[in-house]
Amino acid sequence: MERDIVQRLEQRLGRIHARQRLGIEKDHEAQIFGQGISFFHLENWYSIHSFIRNSLRLAGLYGRGKRNTLDIQVRHNNINLLGLPAAFDGFTLLHLSDLHVDMHLDNEHAMIQHIMTLDYDVCILTGDYRFKSFGSHEAALEGMKRIRSHLKDPVYGILGNHDTVRMVPGLEEAGIQMLLNESAALEWNGSMIHLVGIDDAHFFRADNIEKAVQDVPHDEFSILLSHTPEIYRQAAHADFNLMLCGHTHGGQICLPGGYPITLDARCPRFLGKGPWKYHNMLGYTSPGAGASVVSVRLNCPPEITLHHLHTA
Repeated sequence: MERDIVQRLEQRLGRIHARQRLGIEKDHEAQIFGQGISFFHLENWYSIHSFIRNSLRLAGLYGRGKRNTLDIQVRHNNINLLGLPAAFDGFTLLHLSDLHVDMHLDNEHAMIQHIMTLDYDVCILTGDYRFKSFGSHEAALEGMKRIRSHLKDPVYGILGNHDTVRMVPGLEEAGIQMLLNESAALEWNGSMIHLVGIDDAHFFRADNIEKAVQDVPHDEFSILLSHTPEIYRQAAHADFNLMLCGHTHGGQICLPGGYPITLDARCPRFLGKGPWKYHNMLGYTSPGAGASVVSVRLNCPPEITLHHLHTA
């Protein structure tokens, strides 16, 4: 089975990318189980999970925080974009990020209930479909298949730092076109824009913008899908018009007013959640529809985003 997956991934991604991603995943799992050089990530330090849960229980916040994970908000983000072809004025992208579908089945059901009511032209997924960052991925894959059955075509996705590249064949068989340092042209009313997706730049660092844009004319409108906002500088200087990402969860457990305690991302705080701008590039960081580490949200509700594109 493993040899078959490797062969399929090499055919799909190329030998170097496939073996690089699989090799880093194997090293990561060795670190989790006490071998190799330690590399600290909060989501992988499982003793802290109980500490956070018990601390919230003592503070009387755990029950409310758990209920908040089901209070998914639908956000409408209207974006005025220079260079957007007139034919795409009003074009709508449904943006789902950080679903962690195998963590909380009730959260998956809540997502589906919202998704079924929405009107959009294209759906994009910006990674983290699995709860843990190692081990079995079958439950996450089954959850994604259930969600995909309620999404309209077309659907494009990228991988996050919790996702194994072994999920790619199953995700694509379910009808999600994965963009792993690749691009896709979106045609609409005789005009075209380009959707570019990179592999995870946070942990696996398998992103390659140069490879991803090799089929994108430099003077045409392009949107970058990245799991993390951390590569905002590279993206802006590569002349992307818009960057859509997730990973931060908006902090997930925030102080009153929505101020995050931590973002688990190497980037300025203004990139942590919602709309932002860097040089000439506009961006949006989704706080995610799921939860990570513990199934709790405080002062930072889960979100499904509808990006409405407009010509400036």
